[in-house]
Amino acid sequence: MGGGSPLVVGNAAAVPLRDVPEVGVVEFRATLLDEIAQGGRVSAFFGTPCDTGSLEIVAVVARPAQQRLGLLSTVVADRYPSLTPDCPQLVNFEREIAEQWGVLPEGHPWLKPLRRHGSFRNGTTAPWPPSAVPFFAVEGEEVHEVAVGPVHAGIIEPGHFRFQCHGETVLHLEISLGYQHRGVETALVGGPDKRTIHYMETVAGDTTVGHALAYARAVEALAGREPPAGAEGLRCLALELERLANHAGDLGALAGDVGYLPTASFCGRLRGEFLNLTALVCGSRLGRGWIRPGGVAFDVGGRAGEMRTRLAAAMEDLRRSAGLLWNTSTVRARFEETGTPPAPR
Repeated sequence: MGGGSPLVVGNAAAVPLRDVPEVGVVEFRATLLDEIAQGGRVSAFFGTPCDTGSLEIVAVVARPAQQRLGLLSTVVADRYPSLTPDCPQLVNFEREIAEQWGVLPEGHPWLKPLRRHGSFRNGTTAPWPPSAVPFFAVEGEEVHEVAVGPVHAGIIEPGHFRFQCHGETVLHLEISLGYQHRGVETALVGGPDKRTIHYMETVAGDTTVGHALAYARAVEALAGREPPAGAEGLRCLALELERLANHAGDLGALAGDVGYLPTASFCGRLRGEFLNLTALVCGSRLGRGWIRPGGVAFDVGGRAGEMRTRLAAAMEDLRRSAGLLWNTSTVRARFEETGTPPAPR
């Protein structure tokens, strides 16, 4: 489809790929930058092969103020001018496109694979030896490097973190993920079938509800079916409980990272309170089995009153433990100027 502004759709809407406006690379770049300047956010940026051997790049831009998504595409051959220097949001998207399809984003500031591949999907050989992918390094007096992982003391997924430090100041952090390959993408080929929903729920344990709901909405959109209103309400409940559990856990982790144990210990318990509320409905603390295409498999039933009481108590404890964190001057001092993004170019 030629020219025009992005195709604007609502969440979970199904549209044929041919209906996504296709523009030239220059217009594609200008439109994306304009969308971002107006408060948009690139939520997806991926490649799909064309019959001609070229690659169609599709961008999905979230418009939070309008609660809508904008879709736009362009077609490239073996290379195109990188958008990352002007749009840092795309740094990892472009790295993934390069490693998957062998299409070079020229001018990318740090083009290395997100995972380790010996060849691309289009059959070409990767330009980097899989065993010798460099890490970004900072040189200078008193600069030191701290490497963590990929094996960790906790239960998190494998990941390697390389910190470039000057005293307590972290000058640069590079993350390398993908050491564990479970073959989920390969197992999904030929589906959906009875196992697909279970794969979705186990892609990431702490986002069981989120991934299951995304899958269910995709199936429903393709089938042209809407879930019942009651099921939508229960899905929102499941999502909120999952969000609360993750935010409580992350607050505790932040407190632990700066050595503030009161909030760290409080939030570890409170995360469990939110998980237990999910288990009260569906029997699984992570929400497995609750969301299904077409609706939900469990209702709150007569447990609504108990859930309200337990939720109110947990939220009050969470407010107090978070207040301890943010009202402690030594904690604030450790967080000051940490993770501040660079100013736009």
